This record gives sequence, structure tokens and C-alpha cells, in this order.
Amino acid sequence: MANKKCDKLNYLCLSAMLRAREAKMLNGEKAERMLNAPSIEEAAKLLCDCGYEDMSSMSAKEIENALAHCQAELLDEIEKLSPDKAVVTVFRVKYDYHNAKTVIKTGDARRDLFSGCGRIKAEALLECCTEDNYSGLPKLLAKSIEEAKSILARTANPQLADFELDRACYAEMLGIAKDSGSKFIVDYVKLLIDSINLRSAVRTARMGKDADFLFTALISGGSIDINRVCAASTSAETLAALYANTVLQKAAECGAEAVSGGKMTEFEKACDNAINEYLKMAKLIPFGEEAVTAFLAARENEITAVRMILTGRLAGIAPEIIQERLRDLYA
Repeated sequence: MANKKCDKLNYLCLSAMLRAREAKMLNGEKAERMLNAPSIEEAAKLLCDCGYEDMSSMSAKEIENALAHCQAELLDEIEKLSPDKAVVTVFRVKYDYHNAKTVIKTGDARRDLFSGCGRIKAEALLECCTEDNYSGLPKLLAKSIEEAKSILARTANPQLADFELDRACYAEMLGIAKDSGSKFIVDYVKLLIDSINLRSAVRTARMGKDADFLFTALISGGSIDINRVCAASTSAETLAALYANTVLQKAAECGAEAVSGGKMTEFEKACDNAINEYLKMAKLIPFGEEAVTAFLAARENEITAVRMILTGRLAGIAPEIIQERLRDLYA
């Protein structure tokens, strides 16, 4: 009982801290000011009010490194403060699998692509893969790396290797979410899986591929069975109907339009915005793992938006084009 009271108090303190930080996060109005600022330097300086370091004189690569470091620091900080480490682990898992994909396909040639946000140090993972010794890795990660390497050796198809790692990644995320005992986190991971499967179905239909190809890309564990997704993928209207009355209803409608030649950009945005809408429900809960989950996801979305705006402006992309690609922001 004492431990539960302590966890409750810790969550209360952590949630209060995160709520205070939410007030400083990038919102639509601030993003618009960044897009319309006279120069990249002025756009970057606006971010200082959101808690970012001054990136006004940085190159695109330096901006990328600064944002990656910011994300890694945040995960470390929240992990130390959170009563349940599983909340943060759910977010770390995908970075391990990102690093695994990089190592399997490029060896040590693209260390610049390594992420420092995973559970396993990227260099340690590289060493495991190089020596074919996976005893120090989580079991599912180790097994999927071995299988992905085997698939790549047999088929020379990196996409199939990626599919294997993606299935393992979300299976592990879902398992950790269930172990946490939080319905909010479980439903969040399931929504991620449903979104990925919807995207796969739409892309497969646009490419004119068959259901057998789609099945290799689908991930089990979502709220909608993968067999139903496969069956519905033959018709844009049926696919949209499958997601009716779900959080992804609008996204599926955009997907049906994309299958018929509509913009993939609008569809991708609708998928991400649906996830963001789900996370906003955490605002109704005063404290707990919901607030932590929503904040971590929101910061990931914010960092993506910052990267898109700053690197887009550095590249000379028109503000209206960048605006089209921006997802809704949590703040």
C-alpha cells in the first residue's frame, strides 16, 4: 500500500511538471510564426521560448544532431522520474529496432544514422551483430535480428528484412504496454499498429500489389484483425468502411481517396493526426501514466515538426509547402 501511495505521489509531481512544460510547447500559432519569419535565424530563435537551444546558426546536420540529443535527454530524464519505467521503455523500443535495421543493412558504414534513444547502446548492438552474439539483447530483438539477417541473405530484399523487424518491434511494444497494466498505453500501441496496417493497405493498393504482398507487411496485435485488413484492401470503399466508427475513420476516408489518385500527404497527415487526437484525451486525466505517455508522444511529434520547419527553410522550401506536411500539434 505504501508503494502505491508513493507511486501516486510521484506521478502527481511528474504530471504537474509535464503540464507546466506543455504550456511552453510548440503550437500552431508558434509554428506559423516560424514559417513566416523573415529568416531561418529568426525562425530558429523563436524555439528558444519552447526550451530548445539556439539553432539559428546550425547546418541541417547540426540541427538533426541537436534534436536527437534533445530527445535522448528527455527520455533519460523522464525515465528517472517515472514510477513505472515501462512507460518510457515503450518509446525506447522502436529506436533499438531502427538501429538494428541500420546495422543489418549498412554494418558500421552509417553510424551517423544511429539513435541514442534506445534501450541498447547503438555501438553495443553493432558489436552483437558483427560477432553474431545476441546473448546481451532482449530475446525478441535478438531473435528478429537473426531472422532479418537470414531473410536478407536469402532474398537480398531489405524491405522483407524490415518487415520482420517491424513485427517484432510492435509485438515487444505491445507486450511491455500490457505488462504496465495501463489500458491507455495498450490502446495507444494498438492504435499505432492499426495506423501502420492502414498505411500498408493503402500503399499496397496504390502500387497494384496483391493481398499476399500486403500480408507480409501487416503487423498483428492491433484492434482490427490483419485478415480483415487483407480482405478489405481489394476495395477502397471497403477499406474505408472497415475503419468506420474508429479513431482512424477520417484517415481511412483519406486513404480511399489516395488509392484513387488522391494525395498521400493528406492521408499520412490524417493517420498521424488521429493518433494525436487520441493522446489529447490524456488532458482530461489529472495525473498518471496517461500524462507521461501523451507528453513523450507529443514531444516526438514536436521534434518532427521542428525538424521539418528548420531543415525545410534551410533547403528553400516554400512555407506553404512545409505547412501542408505539418501534423497537428498537441499543445
